[in-house]
Amino acid sequence: MPETSTKPYLIRAIYEWCTDNGFTPYIAVFVDANTSVPREFVKNNEIVLNVSFDATSGLDMGNEWITFSARFGGVSRKIDVPVENVLAIYARENGQGMAFPVERSLPETQAATERENNPPPKLAPVEAETSATTTDAGPGDDDTPPPVPRIGSKKPALKVVK
Repeated sequence: MPETSTKPYLIRAIYEWCTDNGFTPYIAVFVDANTSVPREFVKNNEIVLNVSFDATSGLDMGNEWITFSARFGGVSRKIDVPVENVLAIYARENGQGMAFPVERSLPETQAATERENNPPPKLAPVEAETSATTTDAGPGDDDTPPPVPRIGSKKPALKVVK
């Protein structure tokens, strides 16, 4: 018997932590053909959904699907999200939560369109350094901040929870 994924359990745990602490749980979702969400709110194949008790009706967070009804522009819509498409769950108020890796499989025609509309960036060639210098700089001595990892085209808003 194959092992059950820990992902749906972790999503439910973070959801419970958010509600126990009075925070608003949000999920970031990768949208593909299996995801049923209002497409007019999808940007870069991603959508962020408020899954709080006040924002949803009939919320069911199962091992395979997260389903509920929610209002968008005053109109009730049925939402069906495969658990495997959840990118993150976090508290709106402080950004604490958990992010997950997601296989981003697009239908070939959509993938071709995405490649045409968003070609990969041209990278500058890496030049070898002509002289190497060593310094005894300690941690924090470098004024250059590390590069910020990106999900899609947005700056991530999650914080590391220890």
